[in-house]
Order: sequence, then structure tokens, then C-alpha cells
Amino acid sequence: MTGSASSGVAPSRRDPGAHAKVIATIGYQGATVAGFVAALKTDGIELLVDVRAVASSRRPGFAKTRLAANVNEVGIEYLHLRGLGTPADGRAAARAGHHAEMRRIFLRHLARPESQFELETLADLVRNGPRLCLLCFEADPAQCHRSIVADALGALVPIEIHHLVPLDDSE
Repeated sequence: MTGSASSGVAPSRRDPGAHAKVIATIGYQGATVAGFVAALKTDGIELLVDVRAVASSRRPGFAKTRLAANVNEVGIEYLHLRGLGTPADGRAAARAGHHAEMRRIFLRHLARPESQFELETLADLVRNGPRLCLLCFEADPAQCHRSIVADALGALVPIEIHHLVPLDDSE
């Protein structure tokens, strides 16, 4: 199921076959809670997996407790996998626009046993659980570590990735 950005779904980056489970990713940069939740609902998301190291936000409605409540109100579960978040030095590199450096830092972090444990937890959810979506802040999945998480996940379980785009409230 690949759609256009206007439908809230950016084109899939891969199609590994009929046995692949579909997962989504989404960034909330520039989004409203209503547009964000609408994109999740439109795509049939049942579990939002927060892959931020620090699940706080200056954007109203996107800090961990409020975000969990917002998605729970529409029947979506919330799970925070902190070990799949970018460490502080990686976040600083990303803020400075040094995305290759952020990628190197995050890949080193992802190789840690704690991160591998959470990645395997995520793989188990994909294999056996509800339709899920990986969440981080960055709007562009190519500039966000959630794409690295999705790629690493794809090495453990066949997946098809849909990058969701929060809906525009004015539509």
C-alpha cells in the first residue's frame, strides 16, 4: 500500500516480498497533534513505538505522557524503546546538520547489547504484534535515525516500510 504525501503516506523504500510485514515511520516536526494522530489512524496503526532517547518535547502534545494519552484516546497503544534513541552526541550532530556523523554515532550506539535487545524486542512485535509505527522528531526520514532503526529491523524480519506524513489540519 503505497500512497502519496497528500494521503499521509510517502512512497515505500523497499518491497521485500509477499511475506513482509508493513511497518510505518513518522516524524512530528512541524505537525499538530490532530494531523499526526490522523495520519496514524488513516494508516491503521495500532502501536506507536517511540524511538527517541529522550521522550520529551517542546511541541505541545508530543512529550511522552501526553503523547501516550493522545494516541490512547483513539485506540493506539504507545511504547517507548529508549535504547533505540540517538545518544546526546548524535542528537547534537543532527542539530548541526552533520547527518553522516549522526549516522556513525547512532550505528555505534545500535551495536550495544542494550540496543540490540530493544531491536530484538521490536522485531518480536513486528513478527507477532499489531501494525506499528516508529516515531521520532525529524520530518525527513532520510535525515532521521528511525530509518536506520527500520533498516536494522529489516535485517531481522522481512518488512516493507511506509514513511507517513502528518496530515495537514486544513485538509
